[in-house]
Amino acid sequence: MAQEITNDQANGQASQPQLVMQKIYVKDVSFEAPNAPQIFQEIDEKDQPQVQLNLGQKASDLGNNLYEVVLSLTLTCTIGQRTAYLAEVEQAGLFGIAGFNEMDHAGIIGSYCPNLLFPYARQVISSLVLEGGFPPFLLQPINFDALFAEQQRRAMGGDDAPATLNS
Repeated sequence: MAQEITNDQANGQASQPQLVMQKIYVKDVSFEAPNAPQIFQEIDEKDQPQVQLNLGQKASDLGNNLYEVVLSLTLTCTIGQRTAYLAEVEQAGLFGIAGFNEMDHAGIIGSYCPNLLFPYARQVISSLVLEGGFPPFLLQPINFDALFAEQQRRAMGGDDAPATLNS
């Protein structure tokens, strides 16, 4: 991808910060229903399904101001002591990020990019669950701004426990 250099840039004047989403893609996906078909009979009985969401994120600097951000979601549904299903997706994106200060750059990687990736990951999870033969499941929105702020607070305090959401 060639980039044109303007006269202002050639003269050393500061360029504007740039943020470009170049590509969104599924990096990895998995669905397991280890107790099927027996588990389908248990769904309608007295035990209420319990759902746990584990959320993760990583970013890789690919050079030339290009970053891969990967949002990992693992959704585990149990009925009683048995696993009904396990759905995992790694939703990724390539982002061109240049000209931001360190704090803004970290916020883009830690909050803005996951906010863009989440709707895609949520759709993949929803499709996997439905196509796996289970009742529809739609993940609730996630406040990545708050998660990023909490991660920053923990980093300053030395506590880096992974984020886990239960519903």
